[in-house]
Amino acid sequence: MNASLHDRTLALAGLFQAARLTQQLAREGRAEPQALGASIESLFMINAATTEEVFGGAGGVAMGLKFLRDKLSGATEPGDMEVARYVISLLHLERQFEKRPEVQDAVQRGLAAAETRARASAEITPDEPVAPEVIEKIAELYTQTVSTIGPRILVNGEQGYLANTLIAAKVRCALFAGIRAGFLWRQLGGRRWQLLFQRRAIANAAGEILRGKSE
Repeated sequence: MNASLHDRTLALAGLFQAARLTQQLAREGRAEPQALGASIESLFMINAATTEEVFGGAGGVAMGLKFLRDKLSGATEPGDMEVARYVISLLHLERQFEKRPEVQDAVQRGLAAAETRARASAEITPDEPVAPEVIEKIAELYTQTVSTIGPRILVNGEQGYLANTLIAAKVRCALFAGIRAGFLWRQLGGRRWQLLFQRRAIANAAGEILRGKSE
């Protein structure tokens, strides 16, 4: 596989995974813990040596890779259009973020502080791989920075879940991770037209990465 396609597919999987996690949290009040943990951890990987390292290995975006493999190959479900809408909104917001270096600086400082707290926290379990206090800190940073630079992303779901403070914070963390993945994807040469004209190549690349992960 072309190395650049491999890396772009991983970053794109991170973007779609973040969108799917947003949907799960808003609709079901829960999200797959390992996927959410890997997506949140990617926010701290500013100086990662490789794309895989950003996500803690290909397994960190397994949910996103499976989504790309299946959906870009033609398999569809009723909720897919909602995920696609989140992806489009995240890419739009990421472009606005890229134009605001002062916001980028504020994000970097805020994430550095959150990472320090995360590394010192003992409040993690298999079901909650990121401590609630860290989730809330990242969500607050998202509200103070990214959400101020463009139209807010409208998240649809069950009001009972969205009114829950921790679930709402996890949604913001997932969106934040989507911005980060979208930023990375574009840095690696990702463009929107590729989602239309390279669908099969991306789906095949995602399948190859998943097969390599399981070997």
